[in-house]
Amino acid sequence: MKPLKTFAAVALVTVSGAAFAASHSDTGNPMVGGAAMFPDKTIVENAVNSADHETLVTAVKAAGLVDTLSSEGPFTVFAPTDDAFGMIKPESLNALLQPEAKDQLTTILTCHVVAANAMSDAIAGMIADDGGMHPVPTVGGCTLQAKMDGDEITLTDENGRTATVTIADVKQSNGVIHVIDRVLLPKQ
Repeated sequence: MKPLKTFAAVALVTVSGAAFAASHSDTGNPMVGGAAMFPDKTIVENAVNSADHETLVTAVKAAGLVDTLSSEGPFTVFAPTDDAFGMIKPESLNALLQPEAKDQLTTILTCHVVAANAMSDAIAGMIADDGGMHPVPTVGGCTLQAKMDGDEITLTDENGRTATVTIADVKQSNGVIHVIDRVLLPKQ
């Protein structure tokens, strides 16, 4: 098994709409949350521009992971959308964002990060090489099980919760983001 590389940072970047669209056409990266994703920006710098990842950005800040995710990496981040976080009861999510829950939140978030730059074709290849399921060890100590569902990659956490990669291969300067539709949790 080839290890996946580590995760990087969040920073605020403001770009005008015209420059944003023009630059995006040159990147070849998919749009995420209505925003262009720039391969020369870090995971954090791009994530703050996605309208679909406001909760994730808030959580990364609350967990104190901005500097980590802004570092050189490389990281593969399985990035849950706001709708994915919306599946968590509001009072539970609010409790996780409080300072006293920082360690728990950090563990949850780092269970979405792999210390490697793993594009979807490499993940699919590892799944095929392993007979249909590939273990994915995360920075947070969780092991996700990657499988194929038709042409889509799914990830199952240690509790049996499954997320689907809805947007793959969003290249970053310090790794790659794969957008997912569910928050994955450490074993409970």
